[in-house]
Amino acid sequence: MGIVNVTPDSFSDGGRYLETSAAVDRALQLIADGAGILDIGGESTRPGSDAVGTDEELRRIMPVVSAIVEAMPKDGRVPISIDTTKPQVAAETIQAGAEIINDVSPETNSAMLRVLLESGVGYCVMHSQGIPKTMQLNPQYKDVVGEVFEILGRRRNELIRAGVEAGRIAVDPGLGFGKTTEHNWELVENMEHFHDLEAPLLVGHSRKKFIAETFEDREDGTNYVTKKLIEKQVFIIRVHEIPAFAK
Repeated sequence: MGIVNVTPDSFSDGGRYLETSAAVDRALQLIADGAGILDIGGESTRPGSDAVGTDEELRRIMPVVSAIVEAMPKDGRVPISIDTTKPQVAAETIQAGAEIINDVSPETNSAMLRVLLESGVGYCVMHSQGIPKTMQLNPQYKDVVGEVFEILGRRRNELIRAGVEAGRIAVDPGLGFGKTTEHNWELVENMEHFHDLEAPLLVGHSRKKFIAETFEDREDGTNYVTKKLIEKQVFIIRVHEIPAFAK
């Protein structure tokens, strides 16, 4: 899963792809590099970030989604995922061609559930201890692997009971979302445990702070973790750059 951040303040590439043409060029390059999914976001979720309004998020990403759908080659099309917590953004981007909603909310609200039931798109449930503004202030767990596993399982089961098909739901342990460096590494080392949830596993580790605190070069560290995740049979690996070994 290749990342296209249409934001001014994302921690790694904020401001680089605000122009629609730049975002489209980036998306096409990611596809050429081997991305099997594009994840497009119009709101930064880095620690400490402020939320943006629905209208602003739509203003940023709607032209980009439409232009990428138009620009993708017919013989090389990949699904578009939208990184959003907002039901209206999800609904309007689905109409424009998105096929997956990647929602970093701590819970799935009723309005988002209606969008999922009406559209039939894929949905990723992510674990977060809090919201981006405050999630890194003092994250605490007695057993981070067990607690994240329990919450993801509960949320998946709630969606299934509400009518979302099990095969449409992926799960993401939420590296960096309300976790210390030690919590993140413990999750990476035990990632295979999450296969017991019987859902496709998505992990987004790329260039995050816990990597920077361990490696001098964030991309080298990202690639190290990517290799570990491949070995642990993670189904979707969300990265800024597609490494050659992952194609």
